[in-house]
Amino acid sequence: MQEAQPRRRRPRPPPIVADLPDRGRHADRTPAYDPVAASDIGRLIDGALQLLREAGCSFEPGTEAIQLLRDAGCDVSSDGIVRFDPALVRAALGTTARSARLWDRLGQTCIELDTAHTWFMPGMTCIKVYDATSGEQRESTGEDLAMIARVADALPNIDAACVACKDVPRSDMAGELNEFSILIENTTKPLEYLCENPESFEAAIDMAAALRGSREALAQKPYFLQIVTPLPLSYWRTHSDQIIAGARAGIPISVGTIPIGGASTPITLAGCVANALATDFAAMVLGQLARRGSFVIGSSDVCFMEPATGGIGNFPQALLADMVAHQVRRHLGIPSFTGFAGHSVARRFNQDAVWEISSGMMQAFYSRPATLDYLGSLDEGMTFSLQALCFCDELAGLLRTLWQGVRIDADTLALGIAGEVGARGNYLTQAHTAAHCRDQLWPARYLGTHIPLSTGDKPDLDLFERIDRHLTGIIAGHRPDAVPPAARDTIRKIQAAFEAKFRT
Repeated sequence: MQEAQPRRRRPRPPPIVADLPDRGRHADRTPAYDPVAASDIGRLIDGALQLLREAGCSFEPGTEAIQLLRDAGCDVSSDGIVRFDPALVRAALGTTARSARLWDRLGQTCIELDTAHTWFMPGMTCIKVYDATSGEQRESTGEDLAMIARVADALPNIDAACVACKDVPRSDMAGELNEFSILIENTTKPLEYLCENPESFEAAIDMAAALRGSREALAQKPYFLQIVTPLPLSYWRTHSDQIIAGARAGIPISVGTIPIGGASTPITLAGCVANALATDFAAMVLGQLARRGSFVIGSSDVCFMEPATGGIGNFPQALLADMVAHQVRRHLGIPSFTGFAGHSVARRFNQDAVWEISSGMMQAFYSRPATLDYLGSLDEGMTFSLQALCFCDELAGLLRTLWQGVRIDADTLALGIAGEVGARGNYLTQAHTAAHCRDQLWPARYLGTHIPLSTGDKPDLDLFERIDRHLTGIIAGHRPDAVPPAARDTIRKIQAAFEAKFRT
């Protein structure tokens, strides 16, 4: 067992004022969809609180998390079962930060993580890819992750990059830190990181601080969102230490389990969501005990067992549960991460994948997650597809066009012009038509005006061929700006020291 570590205090970073990009915004333009009554949202939250009070949540004994929870008045058993007072949980929900900003590599532009914006990312942690040359499925490598990051850097509607696939040949602590280094070097966009070890996380913080100049500067302008992935109602040291370290360092943290209804949680939608919320709330309490006001958000991704196969499936139930979970988080005023859309259980990027990705992405129009970070993941999350990522980027552009909403005023109603034209006229020569013909235009690359018609002169390429042609150009021609030499050298020294210490 690991001994409890002394608590390290860092100053809370001052607020930063910056002009934020508006393209990810959907709030105040079109409403989100609420699938359940407001009174039922309260019942789900109360159910999660009851679970934490009666069944409790497991934490690894001997960790700092246990000590923090015990000091806060939780009932802690000798085997690490922690039972929470509902008042403590509600207090933590009240002090949790409602938003955070992720800044690009240079700290010049940012995206806002909140309930008003949705951001798109490739992911996550697939262990296979479809080879870019042969198209065959194989184990993923660091080179594959670098290529995915470069493609993500080039795609206009992809807002950040994350560990889309694992460097499988280097499946150790040094390997997962190398994945962070790969992301830094192959995109200038903000990052989302996921690792299994708190030591790797601490080293990643040091690498990001090298880009900013110090840990204090990193806390002011966070470079990455850290993903922590516990089991339902169960936190081992690797999870709790990351939550504590991230809260104190000012790194935004998203904590999310993947409960499987019928396997690790009740099979009913309400039971599975309540269990997921209980897991989330436990993390948020710990985050506030580590540093009051920190951005530690519980955001579990609800899934269900397909009764006929035993695999993760049941598409409509998962879709509906995702919308319910997002509604609960909107009710609490906290952003919701790891949205359902952008991935498919299909074995390849084929018609089945196009159907499922399209359905899921359009569902996001209503649920409004803060991030969609499974874009490009196929084969039940096992295999990453660059073609699927490009298709998701296309649909992200469509969502952003729809989220603009409809402006209704004297100019758009155009009643005066309609009166002048009359009942039998046309509007082709009107200046009003020229002024507005590109309003809310969807700049599609593969669909829309790019679909080949029999009456047109476009090459008769199907969707897959059009995507391949565009993707080939990105892979051949796009290179992100290089990391500044001084920061690059410091990052490589951190990585080399880490590898010398932890390489197995």
